[in-house]
Amino acid sequence: MLTLGNLVQPARAEGNPQPTPTAPEVEQAQPGQPGTVQSTPRTTPRTKAVSLSITLPPFPAAELEAPLPESRPTLGTILGLGQPQHLAEFLVAQSPVQRIQPPSVPPLPEPPAPTPLPPPEQLLPAPTTPPETPGDPSIPLPETPTITVQRFEVTGSTVFSKEQFAAVTAPFTNKPISLAELFQARDKVTQLYVDNGYVTSGAYIPPQKLEGGVVEIRVVEGSLEDIKVTGTRRLSPNYVRRRIEVGTKTPLNRNQLLETLQLLRLNPLIENLSAELSAGSRPGVSLLEVRVAEADSFNTSLVFDNQRSPSVGSDRRQFQLNEGNLTGLGDNLFVAYINTQGSNEFDFIYSIPFNPRNGTISFSFTRSTSKVIEEPFDVLNIESESNYFELSIRQPLIQTPTQDFAIGLTGSYRTGSATLLGDIPFPALGADADGETKITALRFFQEYTQRSSQAVFAARSQFSFGLDALDSTINPDPPDSEFFAWRGQVQWVRLLAPDTLLLLRGDLQLADRPLVPVEQFGIGGALSVRGYRQDFLLTDNGFFGSAEVRIPILRLPKVPALLQLTPFVDFGTGWNNGDRPDPDPRTLASVGLGLRLQISNNFNARFEWGIPLVSTDIEKRTWQEKGLYFSIDYSPF
Repeated sequence: MLTLGNLVQPARAEGNPQPTPTAPEVEQAQPGQPGTVQSTPRTTPRTKAVSLSITLPPFPAAELEAPLPESRPTLGTILGLGQPQHLAEFLVAQSPVQRIQPPSVPPLPEPPAPTPLPPPEQLLPAPTTPPETPGDPSIPLPETPTITVQRFEVTGSTVFSKEQFAAVTAPFTNKPISLAELFQARDKVTQLYVDNGYVTSGAYIPPQKLEGGVVEIRVVEGSLEDIKVTGTRRLSPNYVRRRIEVGTKTPLNRNQLLETLQLLRLNPLIENLSAELSAGSRPGVSLLEVRVAEADSFNTSLVFDNQRSPSVGSDRRQFQLNEGNLTGLGDNLFVAYINTQGSNEFDFIYSIPFNPRNGTISFSFTRSTSKVIEEPFDVLNIESESNYFELSIRQPLIQTPTQDFAIGLTGSYRTGSATLLGDIPFPALGADADGETKITALRFFQEYTQRSSQAVFAARSQFSFGLDALDSTINPDPPDSEFFAWRGQVQWVRLLAPDTLLLLRGDLQLADRPLVPVEQFGIGGALSVRGYRQDFLLTDNGFFGSAEVRIPILRLPKVPALLQLTPFVDFGTGWNNGDRPDPDPRTLASVGLGLRLQISNNFNARFEWGIPLVSTDIEKRTWQEKGLYFSIDYSPF
């Protein structure tokens, strides 16, 4: 047994000494089992000395005698463990400390419930008058009341082929036709355009001599002369105009314009819109007037839940501020402060669109500090801090009212450090001898969403490449900043009946080597396998699946309010790479029941009870460890 005694901690304030509560004792480790920690506090008027006795599993003598590369003492040196990696494995294996910083890959956001698109007539009424053309001047006809046309030559078209025009004019060729039938052939060409959505395009018969049985029909393909945007307040009219121009190329197609308007209607900055086409200053051109009703782009949220690890305090308080249109260009600013009993976190995200196809550039920064408050490791005074920087570019390649496919590239840089007992470096997994970890990564992601009035499907794939760059941490053996991992996430929401939803979720990670904790796959918690504490399992590879039904049990239309019952089943499994052993158990499963309450659009509450199906030996002290989860989200503005 190794004993670390008389670790002097800051003195109490002057006055009569108060007795210090005794931490609960932990049973002595059995031979061949991981070590345990016992603490026997004692007090003096000015200092508090803590005697720690730690029983450790045996290590090879060669490892115990291996010198450290630096002269600065670490806890591994004090305890006689040699390299800090052994201490990290010991503490991580013995405690739920593990990952006390936010993960690099957040969970896939839940897609919104399926909602029908507004009817086309609401966005763009159908034209009631035929397109205006230059007119059909008098054509010199032969003295006979009919003529015979061998073929019609259609000019000015960039859309249809000669064969398509020949097909619609065939009934008027190679037989005697009257002047009225000649104009009917012209109308057939116009109708071909109209039937395919080119409602502002038209055909006419220009002045010509009828020779050789050939008649020219000339097409004027419609275009927009101007787009007039009204109703905007803070949002720049150019933001709306440039996005509409994407779907108004010559020749103007009503179907494409309608799709563009529907897509714009889905924009969170726009509450509603309508458009109207009218004749322009000359034949073949039109004016488009778009009336916009802006949505409220400013939002604040107060959130209280128990979704953090008990290591730093499971009860979490959040204040979030979001402005979706900061300067009128559609740029988004998000700021959040997150606090638990042992942690503080500040989040900053700014994104701005750089093209009318909703390509965006975003920058995010997260600063977090944590302190382990969970017994018995609170006596070690383990503290950590982390800074996370991210620069990302995202470009949709396919955008329609029913589906969206985008790709993006993210560069991220994370620095983290941890200490214990004041200033002794804590050798976390992947950290250097000073307890510091620097991770540089390049991440290529793909996102796909498909929506209808009955279902929404969302999928995200991300390839993460850890790099030896920006002074990142490189160790003789992994984990460090060099790694490769793939993460795939899917969600499917199906509307079974009014306010009745089926939600299916899946999450998979595969890595090529051992990973640092912030890159590992977490299993357990409110957003994973409910019934277990947050990140109960933390592995290099993992899979998570969940099925949930939301059934309405109370509706108050006048409020409005909706209360739903939510039975669910969760499953997760994980495994490690290299020589790192798999956790025991490595698979978690649970069933449970929950309640969800929504009042208007500014209050949401959730309470869930997860029943674990795989037993564990973790002491259940917090609500989270007992399988109880809650979340209250209030948006006053």
